[in-house]
Amino acid sequence: MKRTIPLHVSRSLLDVTGMSVKLHHPERIPTRNRLLVVSNHRSLLDAPLLMTAISRPVRFVCHYYMSQVPLLQQAVALMGAFPLEADQRRQSSFFRQSAEFLQANQVVGVFPEGADPMVKVNAPQQLSRFHRGFAHLALRVPVDGLAILPVAIASREEKKVKLAPLALFRRFDPSEALFQRDGWHSAILYRHVDVLFGRPLLIGEGWKSRYLGSSGAAAARELTQACWSQIAEMLAQ
Repeated sequence: MKRTIPLHVSRSLLDVTGMSVKLHHPERIPTRNRLLVVSNHRSLLDAPLLMTAISRPVRFVCHYYMSQVPLLQQAVALMGAFPLEADQRRQSSFFRQSAEFLQANQVVGVFPEGADPMVKVNAPQQLSRFHRGFAHLALRVPVDGLAILPVAIASREEKKVKLAPLALFRRFDPSEALFQRDGWHSAILYRHVDVLFGRPLLIGEGWKSRYLGSSGAAAARELTQACWSQIAEMLAQ
C-alpha cells in the first residue's frame, strides 16, 4: 500500500461525513522530527481526523479486536493502522511495531486511554487515565530527534449511535474485559469538533538518561503525566 493512501482515505471520509473541523495552533506540529502523536479518544473517526489535521499519514496503534471484526478489519488495513496482538503478546508487539515505524521515519499515533472511553463513551471534556506504554516507547526507542505531540480532540456537537452488541465483539476477542457485559458498543459521530495541538515534548538525552536504571519508571510516569496534563488543559478550554 502506498503511504499516502491512508491520508487520501481520511480526507475523503471526513468530506463524506460533513464534519466541521477547526484547528488550533497547527504551527506547533513538528516538521523535522520523528513524531509520536498522543491524543484522547472517543470516536472511530479520531484516526482519520488526526491524519487530516496534521496532513500526514499516521500509523495508529489499534486494539486487537479491530483486526478480527469484519469491516473494521478492512478499515484498519486501509487506514494503515497496526493492531496489537492478543493477550501476553500485546505489549511486545506494540514496542516492536512502533519502533520499526519510528526508525523508518513514519509517524506513529497512540490513544493511551485504550478502549475504555470507546465502549463507555466519556463526556467530551472527560479524560481517562493514560496507559504508560507510549512513554516507555519514547524513552526506549533507538532514534534521535523524537518529539511527542499531545493533541486534544474537543467535540462541540456530535451524534451517538449504536454500533453493535458487546456480545458480538466478545466473540472475536473474549480476552477483553470491557466486552464481558451486556449492552452495546456505541459510536460517536462528530458534527463540529476542535483539534488543539499542544506543545511538543522533545525526547533528548536528558529524558533518556533519566530513564536508565531504577529511575526509569519515574521518568515514564512523569512523561505520561506531562502529556495527560496538556491534553486535559486543552479540553478544559
